[in-house]
Amino acid sequence: MLDRAKISKYKLKKLILLFSLDIQADKSTVLAGVNRNTVNRWYMLFRKVIYVHRTAERRKLTGEVELDESYFGPRRIRGRATRRGRGTHKQPVFGIFERNGTVYTEVVPNCQKSTLQPLILGKVAKESMIHSDGWRGYDGLVDVGYDRHLRVNHSKHEFSNKERGCHINGIESFWSFVKRRLTAFNGIQKKYFDLHLKECEWRWDRDYKKLQQELWTLLNTVDEHDINSVC
Repeated sequence: MLDRAKISKYKLKKLILLFSLDIQADKSTVLAGVNRNTVNRWYMLFRKVIYVHRTAERRKLTGEVELDESYFGPRRIRGRATRRGRGTHKQPVFGIFERNGTVYTEVVPNCQKSTLQPLILGKVAKESMIHSDGWRGYDGLVDVGYDRHLRVNHSKHEFSNKERGCHINGIESFWSFVKRRLTAFNGIQKKYFDLHLKECEWRWDRDYKKLQQELWTLLNTVDEHDINSVC
């Protein structure tokens, strides 16, 4: 794939650096001295490569794990944005945060127990310590093998339980990061939302030098057929 690149290796590495620094395409055009359409094409390729890499990860999250959900999209027309998504056009997204580790997200149709529990079973090791809020979508985890499940009751204005070490500050910080970052794009087409979400997973709490090195490696190793199947 890189062998057929129509820009020099120097300029390509420059684009990888700028992308890793989270410099948007319009500024990268000037800084790298590359045509805007070319920058757009490479930035889209970078996001597809990252998406393939993140979705191929099969390792289960372990240790202390936080569960939470968030909502993305245009401002609601009427009513409240609820976990059922009624009265709103917002897209629900489920997140799992491994403390001192990585984060995993998935776009979901709703945040009901029947939707979330299979995702948790597929991604979180049974020996993990799970932290969540009191949403009923997380009911019954003990019954399916998660013996250690601590909950924070937001309805009673409880945001952490210091005595038990229970909180979901990590995943909530991630949601804040994602929303701040996506706001800078002034709107993202729905078909590209997954790409940007997985990119945020990849970027979260990581040094740009590590991102730069990993992206170069991925560009040389990810199967081109898998890239072409994205979006």
